Amino acid sequence: MMNLAEIISEFKEGKNIDRPTMVKVLEDFFRTMIKKKYGSDDNFDVIVNPTKGDLEIWRVRKIVPDGEVTEENAEVSLSDALIVDEAYSIGEECYEQLTLEEFGRRAILAARQTLMSRIMDLEKDDIFNRYNDRVGDIVLCEVNQIMKREILVLDDATNSELVLPRTDMIKGDFFRKGDMVRAIIKKVEMRNNSPIITVSRTDDEFLAKLLEQEVPEIEDGLIVIRKIVRNPGERAKVAVESYDDRIDPVGACVGMKGSRIHGIVRELRNENIDIVNFTNNIPLLIQRSLTPAKISNIVINTEEMAASVYLDPDQVSLAIGRGGANINLASRLTGYKIDIYRNTNGEEVEDVDLDEFSDEIEGWVIDALKNIGCDTARSVIALSSEELVRRADLEEETVNEVLAILRSELEDN
Repeated sequence: MMNLAEIISEFKEGKNIDRPTMVKVLEDFFRTMIKKKYGSDDNFDVIVNPTKGDLEIWRVRKIVPDGEVTEENAEVSLSDALIVDEAYSIGEECYEQLTLEEFGRRAILAARQTLMSRIMDLEKDDIFNRYNDRVGDIVLCEVNQIMKREILVLDDATNSELVLPRTDMIKGDFFRKGDMVRAIIKKVEMRNNSPIITVSRTDDEFLAKLLEQEVPEIEDGLIVIRKIVRNPGERAKVAVESYDDRIDPVGACVGMKGSRIHGIVRELRNENIDIVNFTNNIPLLIQRSLTPAKISNIVINTEEMAASVYLDPDQVSLAIGRGGANINLASRLTGYKIDIYRNTNGEEVEDVDLDEFSDEIEGWVIDALKNIGCDTARSVIALSSEELVRRADLEEETVNEVLAILRSELEDN
């Protein structure tokens, strides 16, 4: 039959429960067993030593003359006490050590199962609390199991199982079992009484933490990240500001010859990262956010949170970016809706919103063009037919029809 030491050692190995909690759980548990058998635990001492893996249960009763026992849990007759120790005498306290066998085999099996459940619940609570306090931290994990919708990874520091959903993986991420992967702790929740720790590589905060690790000035608080917007694995824009006039925040983040930013770019599968010097001057912030395009003029509508940006023809595609990524990220970074207009000979030219052509161009085609940052007729015409086919994923015939309609309208004006 399993003894006390075996039961304790079975649960103490590999558990992350602190010693005081373990002692309290074991003591409370065995006191419950005592109450079931004897009706009360008032005259029992339970001594737990989880480090050594042992436990002692002592029954303490006052020794009275034979035949004068009035309360069995508090008193013991002299003859019974002498069986325990021949040196005992009336009036002393009799200390009798109990063995696990005295509780019966069925009680022992039930005890083992109940104790296992209690310890597992404590471990779940411990994992939840530990990771809940670390939301936003970067963890290094080993890929353990690859599933259809998610990847299960093991925290390299604690060996706890974490979940990396495929929706939180960067485009281009490809992992095999045993690979090491860095991610940020995104959220911690309890599902069916079990802690689920979700990590992410697409969260904006992941890039923020990577920058903090690579740029000491950010960790020291000399440089502050004002905002981050990302198309994970493709492009990101980061607005930074320095509290020290002597520090160039953009240069500090990029590093000498890109030494600081290159490691982050590799980690993010060659994500193109634009570092922008933050300013409260909205026109200037918009200009900086549209890098690498060079802007001729900006007209701001603060009430509608919109900006009309005028560029030379060769700068339009740079401002829009591949798939409209550059202009969309710039809009998210600044909080302003940005419309691109093309200059001719350095002068502003009238343009027409694409929605004005809804009678001649199908809605889904207009939506496809808007998705790549082309909201106006001139922004579409500024791109070649081949580029529109590739970026908007439209048929060449459809693109040519659209271009003909737009050019006809602009020529009439």
